[in-house]
Amino acid sequence: MAILEIVKLPEAILRQKTHPVTKFDSELQKLIDDMIETMREAPGVGLAAPQIGKPISLTVIETLPQVDDDGNEIEGTRDLYVLVNPEIIWSSRELTDGIEGCLSIPGYLGEVERHESIRVRAQDRYGRKVRYRVHDWDARIFQHEIDHLNGVLYIDKLTAPENFWTEEEFRVKYYGDDETEYIEPTVGD
Repeated sequence: MAILEIVKLPEAILRQKTHPVTKFDSELQKLIDDMIETMREAPGVGLAAPQIGKPISLTVIETLPQVDDDGNEIEGTRDLYVLVNPEIIWSSRELTDGIEGCLSIPGYLGEVERHESIRVRAQDRYGRKVRYRVHDWDARIFQHEIDHLNGVLYIDKLTAPENFWTEEEFRVKYYGDDETEYIEPTVGD
């Protein structure tokens, strides 16, 4: 496996709609494994193929872990998803605001409104049809990543222009000047 270079704005590929995946061969399997390793190394919770320079409809997502009473990660509580040719087939009426970031827009955070729950139809890494119903934070990650496959970035969906900050501005605004109080927010990809 290999760590891939993550494409940053203003690279044009981040604004292009992707092409469907039609071949589920060893080359695709290697790309998926490399994307998972790259996402984890970054670190992020999602990575879409355009972010590594590939204009194909593929994304990998890893959910946040559960934590024990001391705040330590409970091993084996993360879920890993490989979504090939995903499509949101239903969205809840309920919307919720949340803070997102992106590996392709490093150093910035923004508030984005997303559907609280969604249903997704896709293929897995081997081309088998899958469906997922996801809620809350997982739904936010799925929507963020599927947006990437359509050339849409979270900055296109800010709740207001003033709800976009550098990580430093966000830290000061919401956590004060004392860095010891600041916990890095877990954000989009």
